[in-house]
Amino acid sequence: MTYQELKAEENKYVMNTYGRFPIALDRGEGATVWDVEGRKYIDLASGIGVNCMGYNNQIIIDAITAQAHKLMHVSNLFTTEPMVWAAKKLVEKTHLNGKVFFANSGAEANEGAIKLARKYSFDKYGEGRYKIVTLVNSFHGRTVTTLKATGQDRFHNYFFPFTEGFDYAEANDFDSVRRKADDMACAVMLELVQGEGGVLPLDPAFVKQVEALCREKDLLLIIDEVQTGVGRTGSLFCFQQYGIRPDVVTMAKGLGGGLPVGAVLAAESCAGVLTPGTHATTFGGTPIVCAAVNAVLDTVGEGQFLAAVREKGEYLKNGILSIGSPSIHGVRGMGLMLGIIVDEGRHTAFANKLIEKGVLAITAGKNAVRLLPPLTISREEMDEALTIMKEVF
Repeated sequence: MTYQELKAEENKYVMNTYGRFPIALDRGEGATVWDVEGRKYIDLASGIGVNCMGYNNQIIIDAITAQAHKLMHVSNLFTTEPMVWAAKKLVEKTHLNGKVFFANSGAEANEGAIKLARKYSFDKYGEGRYKIVTLVNSFHGRTVTTLKATGQDRFHNYFFPFTEGFDYAEANDFDSVRRKADDMACAVMLELVQGEGGVLPLDPAFVKQVEALCREKDLLLIIDEVQTGVGRTGSLFCFQQYGIRPDVVTMAKGLGGGLPVGAVLAAESCAGVLTPGTHATTFGGTPIVCAAVNAVLDTVGEGQFLAAVREKGEYLKNGILSIGSPSIHGVRGMGLMLGIIVDEGRHTAFANKLIEKGVLAITAGKNAVRLLPPLTISREEMDEALTIMKEVF
């Protein structure tokens, strides 16, 4: 079926909630994909950071195939090995000495963290201490609650009334956070690199100040690692590079290597807050997904793999800067989470041109072309992408 034929069928049957790029993808290998008409692309988006181990990865395929022959789903009324081992790996690799709740997406993980924070405070202090402080320009999900947690006005429309109990501080402005974290606050939630907001890393000194404030006022420090986690920034989780100890870490995207999964990791400070009946999900922690999680953590969690991610990030960043185009005003980010900074409003045009020439890229904020390639991308694939970027920029 051609793209036009497939698009016509999509227009008939699929809700028009996305401004999709004008291609239909068919298959992939490594960090390279082909569309339904056989055209090749170097993928620097990886399904918005989900396909961390690339396409047609035999490790992932073997793991989910073996599990499919045993159990795919049994619900959380029963214990299964893949879920237990996945939780154990997350706890041990983060050294947070806590416990894990598995969900299905990043928004669900953040919802779980919000509920956990409010119950933590309710259990200790009673009613009235419920506010979550997030940052202006943050993004935490698309549910009614996580939209309200998101500090961007452009997402706050149509769906009123939102869940209340959120306030927004300015990034890298500690006084702003301190003012917002009043007697009604129970937690502060941060993305250490604001992805959707424009690939904006937070200042380490600011983050350390926020951590100290949380300890002083007994606020839970929630780190949203939905996009930054699972090796994306060059460490298993980005907070490990900031030298902090979160109370709660949320994750999703790359955690399943392509399968839908989210998770809430609560450190020992609050690992026992959610009890039977206070939170649940039908599909969270299902065996086939956790088989993929185990395969990802066994691969991505290794020091040599993470060192390679950091090296690839530097190589790609330096290659982009060496283009020397006046259209490029810099590259920001960490590891293989990068944003090419262009004139405000031109990022979509550049992303469209890159796709037209054979490189998949997405946008972020007002002026960033966002790159989230598979962590397994090869030097040859990066060089091919850089050649095309040089032509486009």
